[in-house]
Amino acid sequence: MIRSSRAAGLALPLASVLALVPLAALAQKDAKTPRTAPTSAPTWYALALAHSEIGLNVAYFWSKGAKMRAETVVAGHKIVSIVNGDTYYAYDATTRAGVAIGRAPEAIAKDAPGRRPFGREVEVIVGQGGEKVGEEAIGGRLCERYRVTDGAGRREVWVTRDELRLPVRLEIYTRISGKTIYTDFVNWAAELDIDDGFFEPEPELRLERLSFQEFADRGFTPVGPVPILYMDMLTGR
Repeated sequence: MIRSSRAAGLALPLASVLALVPLAALAQKDAKTPRTAPTSAPTWYALALAHSEIGLNVAYFWSKGAKMRAETVVAGHKIVSIVNGDTYYAYDATTRAGVAIGRAPEAIAKDAPGRRPFGREVEVIVGQGGEKVGEEAIGGRLCERYRVTDGAGRREVWVTRDELRLPVRLEIYTRISGKTIYTDFVNWAAELDIDDGFFEPEPELRLERLSFQEFADRGFTPVGPVPILYMDMLTGR
């Protein structure tokens, strides 16, 4: 789910990093469990490894219903991104400064208790005109492969073939730079016990607050000391 990296690199051997047993267990449970209404909002966790010739970036994702929290380290600074209701928070946990931006109505409209807010790359690529181009084994697990190619470059995603449609690998090639970044999603887990407070910003942060229109008027450019890493969850596009 790392959206906008533009560096080139070589893929890591996925057999050494993919946690295939948890993926298989989730798929089997999904197939065997009767379709009854959930008693609480579903929770998810995944780790994403984005790698290129300039190094490796690790991002952690958690969600509970439509709420999401992501953490990664950029240039030695721990960046926390939180999506909760009508607000997108992004702050540097090292300096304790960041922004709180109102989300677009289009983004809020997509929120739903049973919809996983991250790990939906296949929907994005298909929505951009992408199509299934085949099936391929990744780390010994057969996945469906989707691709879209346009003036900006090429995006490809490999997802599990079950109803969960969990992304396993993402590749983004950008024509303007000629670079490719590879992202592997590992250690998927579900049904975690996560307190709602985990999806609230830490107390005593210095947050600059903007409405969505104020952010749009600035041309969606970076605001304050932190990057907006998951723009689709802010804009709905």
